Amino acid sequence: ASGSDYSGQRKEKPQQGEVLAAGPGRRDDKGERVPMDVKVGDKVLYSKYGGTEVHYQGEDYLIVS
Repeated sequence: ASGSDYSGQRKEKPQQGEVLAAGPGRRDDKGERVPMDVKVGDKVLYSKYGGTEVHYQGEDYLIVS
């Protein structure tokens, strides 16, 4: 993992969530499938402003790619 530290900038605590669905993974330069690192039920941390918020059937979801 990598990141940046911008001195003087307020640090936000990461948010925590549970994986509800995960795709099969991406394809590499050779067209081979690279499996996802997460699976349904995993607990994950994500940036407060990361992902796309979606409201569906009365529930709020966050889509992260």
